[in-house]
Amino acid sequence: MYQKGRAWIELDMDNLAYNIRQFRKILSPKCAIMPAVKANAYGHGAVLIAKALQDLEIKDFCVASVNEAALLRKAGILGQILILGYTSPNQFSDLVKYKLTQTVVDYPYAKLLNDFGQAVFVHIGIDTGMHRLGERSENIKEICKIWEFENLKITGVYSHLCMSDGASDAERDITLKQIEEFNMVINSLHRKGIHHFKTHIQGSYGVLNYPALKFDYARLGIALYGVLSSPKDRIISNTKLKPVLSLKARIACVKRLHKGEALGYGLNYKAGKEMQIATVAVGYADGIPRELSNKGFALINGQKAAIVGRVCMDQLMVDVTDIKGVSCGDEAIFIGKSGHSEIMAADLADSINTISNEILSQLGSRLGRVSIKESQGKEFDGL
Repeated sequence: MYQKGRAWIELDMDNLAYNIRQFRKILSPKCAIMPAVKANAYGHGAVLIAKALQDLEIKDFCVASVNEAALLRKAGILGQILILGYTSPNQFSDLVKYKLTQTVVDYPYAKLLNDFGQAVFVHIGIDTGMHRLGERSENIKEICKIWEFENLKITGVYSHLCMSDGASDAERDITLKQIEEFNMVINSLHRKGIHHFKTHIQGSYGVLNYPALKFDYARLGIALYGVLSSPKDRIISNTKLKPVLSLKARIACVKRLHKGEALGYGLNYKAGKEMQIATVAVGYADGIPRELSNKGFALINGQKAAIVGRVCMDQLMVDVTDIKGVSCGDEAIFIGKSGHSEIMAADLADSINTISNEILSQLGSRLGRVSIKESQGKEFDGL
């Protein structure tokens, strides 16, 4: 069993199962959930999360790269794994080896895949307005010609919404226009006698704000983990989600800081009074942003402990002057609950003007991941 040492991540798999149930309630019964487990499942641990989702009868996954997909296959993850990004031709053999599904990023890339000379499963990306990847939606002739490539086994067509998290009329108009463009492509393919392919366009906010859409897959990302990108985000659905991840670390020592003394690199924090300072065994190499220096906080014994001084690579210091009974080995919580207090990933991100997606995906590899089933009182090893 993984021993919770200097700093670690706890994963509440009951909350993950709860979130899946909530999404299944609002999605069309014919719409399958295709979780995004890219970027190490948004920092949660791709293998741990994918195995838990597989136990919840999830059969399809999407990732960003062939290396991420290969990791899942080697861990025993079955079903379809869609690569949402570009794969270099020197890795095309891995698409076949691991039975992966590759995104066709445009028509020239389709030709490149076909010229590889072996059968490759693909989904065709359609650019409906984001202008990132995909063949442009108005290029129906080129999209149809992709079906002529004999080595491409086309099983899906998809697009990506770029403003589905927006609440303004203008943002909704853009999203509805994208959906209309995508449906136009699907209808054009059907009129040309091209059928039997799956469709998907919704990510997390596409589901939360446009749950009535009836496509074959929903690519749930950040919301699957019970998190919004920002606490300011507004969603139409009243779906209640529960965070899966908590980030915790040990207090290494507690010491006095006398009035007038300074601490940390650059000695850029000066005590204005007699203080108690706790050094916590976590730093920016673990994913605590350096921008939280002198402005972030942790939860200790249910109370806020302000970060003082600069966040170091492996540790940081917090003010525990007004928190009683703090000692070496106690837990400091940076994401999660302590008593009646809670730090959400979105709150942490908002304090430094970013989004929770970035905070979570940058959580370090040296953090142990511990999978906890609260209802059963068990822990499971994880990477």
